[in-house]
Amino acid sequence: MSHIQQPQTSFWNDTGKTGITSWIFSTDHKRIGLLYFYSTFGFFLVGVLLGLLLRIELMAPGRTIMGPQTYNALFTVHGVVMIFLFIIPGFQGSFGNLVMPIQIGARDVSFPRLNLFSWWIYMIGAVVILTSLFTGGGPPDTGWTFYVPFSSRTGTNVSLAVLGVFIIGFSSILTGLNFVTTIHRLRAEGMSWGRLPLFVWSLYATAWVQILATPILAITLVLVAAERLLGTGLFDPATGGDPLMYQHLFWIYSHPAVYIMILPAMGVISDIIPVFSRKPIFGYKMIAFSSIAIAAAGSLVWGHHMYTSGMSDTAILVFSFLTFIVAIPSAIKVFNWVSTLYRGSISLEAPMLFALTFILLFSIGGLSGLILGAAATDIHVHDTHFVVGHFHYVIFGGSGFAFFAAMHYWLPKFYGRRYAEKPAILAWALMFTGFNITYFTMQLLGMQGMPRRYYDYLPEFATLNLVSTVGSWILAGGLLIMLINLFRGLWWGPPFEGNPWGGATLEWSIPTPPPTENFIEEPLVTHGPYDFKGTGIP
Repeated sequence: MSHIQQPQTSFWNDTGKTGITSWIFSTDHKRIGLLYFYSTFGFFLVGVLLGLLLRIELMAPGRTIMGPQTYNALFTVHGVVMIFLFIIPGFQGSFGNLVMPIQIGARDVSFPRLNLFSWWIYMIGAVVILTSLFTGGGPPDTGWTFYVPFSSRTGTNVSLAVLGVFIIGFSSILTGLNFVTTIHRLRAEGMSWGRLPLFVWSLYATAWVQILATPILAITLVLVAAERLLGTGLFDPATGGDPLMYQHLFWIYSHPAVYIMILPAMGVISDIIPVFSRKPIFGYKMIAFSSIAIAAAGSLVWGHHMYTSGMSDTAILVFSFLTFIVAIPSAIKVFNWVSTLYRGSISLEAPMLFALTFILLFSIGGLSGLILGAAATDIHVHDTHFVVGHFHYVIFGGSGFAFFAAMHYWLPKFYGRRYAEKPAILAWALMFTGFNITYFTMQLLGMQGMPRRYYDYLPEFATLNLVSTVGSWILAGGLLIMLINLFRGLWWGPPFEGNPWGGATLEWSIPTPPPTENFIEEPLVTHGPYDFKGTGIP
């Protein structure tokens, strides 16, 4: 892609405003991306703290540091914070905003003010959710799924929490609309669909899921609020309602939401692997098309969460078949990433280590997902700790580690400074070790029959629970080292100049930090995003 001489005024001093107003009223996509990053990563740290408290409670049978009602509230808040405040908005809002417009050669997104408004809506929803923890009957205790009839009867403050998630849904829809329009309308000259970076492809597929699936969640949550406040009787069997209808409505959104969480992560890996392998991506078209296939097929498999609900054998057969079908495009991606590594000149720097970890952990999570996708085995491990372990392998081991890879890969570009490499590798090693001790042990507990969401357990589960808790401490130690090293480097580290990674996408052709409007003139794109000629890569 052609290199364009740029002005040296960076986006850090792009407005006449000063202080916090220069950020919260800025329409620059890069500043909005950083606002999303600070917000979502802050909530991630809150979720980590809550998760550690849960693991401490489970380190031994009986009461350790909290009672059963507090435990129920904590795992609910942990789930709501991690799902709705971190991982769903995290990639699209932060790295989608930071990188995507530059990668397609645009000066900003199509609707800059709407972009800022979506962050404001996100923050309003977050404040409403946090308010629900300290008002009314106290923190909701239903789990992040808000299953009825319990959510329609509990005296905790479910109504306000549901309202907060409802508000955040509008932020997700607006971001999706903005990204679809931007990718369609603002690509630079020569930036054909066959030259889009794979991260952009993943954001495009995710945006369609956000637009089409999120309204279903919004409607469902409105119905839950109506059930609680008006007694409509839609879901509560005591008033003639059907709780299975709620499960269908909830999972029609929430299973596609898993792909809102994982597709951008896959896009990050598809950008990082070829750069640190020093060779073009293998199977570009198939990786791009598989993103669309995952988004489409993933919207049809919600029923595999409900095998034990009493649905018909025909429905179980259909949903199980579709679940195995959706594994195919995911396997295509893994095959192509590994094929890219083959005979590459691999450089094991921090972004690459986190990316390789993603491939391993996501593969483990995906294979354990096939156990849950087959009805015969799902019956035995349904609602056990096996499900908790599987989910964390996919979302934390997958999306989480890809998020850390993106942090180490792209943030130095926007700050103009870089972190220290050795502490970053130490942090990665501790996180990798601690993660597997924590969550693989959970899968073993589930196969032995330990139920999830239980405050207490039988003595035979004590040893593995202790091991899992110790693993969570190792994981948290690695996270702390990564956090200190990364942000210390971004503010006080050595300069990060030019194109040290050797990337071939457009963000590496402009100055560091990027100028306010990215390009002084629209770049002319003459080749694909993984053609490394002229980038310094042999």
